[in-house]
Amino acid sequence: MSAPLILPAHAKDLGGGFTVRRLLPAAQARSVGPFIFFDHFGPVRVQPEDQHDVRPHPHIGLATVTYLFEGALMHRDSLGTEQRIEPGAVNWMSAGSGIVHSERRPPDLAGKPYTNHGLQLWLALPQALEESAPSFSHTPAADIPEFSSGGAAVRLLAGRLFGVQSPVPTQGGPVYLDIALNAGQTVHWEPLAQQGVAEAALYALQAPLEVNGVLVEAHHMAVIDTQQPLTLRSEQAQPVVVIGGAPLDGPRHMWWNFFSSSKERIQQAAEDWAADRFPAVPGEHERIPLPERKWSSS
Repeated sequence: MSAPLILPAHAKDLGGGFTVRRLLPAAQARSVGPFIFFDHFGPVRVQPEDQHDVRPHPHIGLATVTYLFEGALMHRDSLGTEQRIEPGAVNWMSAGSGIVHSERRPPDLAGKPYTNHGLQLWLALPQALEESAPSFSHTPAADIPEFSSGGAAVRLLAGRLFGVQSPVPTQGGPVYLDIALNAGQTVHWEPLAQQGVAEAALYALQAPLEVNGVLVEAHHMAVIDTQQPLTLRSEQAQPVVVIGGAPLDGPRHMWWNFFSSSKERIQQAAEDWAADRFPAVPGEHERIPLPERKWSSS
């Protein structure tokens, strides 16, 4: 049985003292299935004076999915969406041809300390949908399927697995799971490839995790061989996230928040943001400027 590929997290400062653990993209694995970006933030105690708001910024060619374990965020976008994000809900935004959004402290938490803990992942849209109309969907926590598999409690955040279908509308057939492991629990699954999952990885959020007998430290990702059976064990109770799906359907390019199979399209998006040609987020009067490091297609 081959050992998993283990990816460590790298600290990334998003500004205002807000630091995340970034697992994807990595030098050893640029993507896992359609997942191209994996950020884990918190648990962090947010104080009233902290400036963790993410000002309006654009995306093309990808989908973002935000999932919280604690806390709250307020999502606003150029479609006119205004959605409070709370633990257990799944918020899926498809950028397609272009969308702008912000994520801020909810108004009711202004002046209050609170804890934020969650994940934000990006997925490549299939090439045929890169220029599709942008969209946003919110699926409440109560609508996410929950079931037991191999003795573990599973929430199916996106996709289809074990004969269960998540109601979250997605593109490209991703699989995204939140598994609640008990202390000392061992879970056995048949190869995920038998259920059509070509690529997959697991992420230990809080404590070490044994993956097929290999110890994976907390805040590390294990990219597994989906042709092999899967055994998980954790000495501490913790959530474990599984992501996966079919590999990308062709080469892609990524710069800043833009993702496309066309270098020229990324250049155009950068020019459009610089010239303020993206749609505005209603009620917002700030924006994140283009990085000083300019896009190069070479």
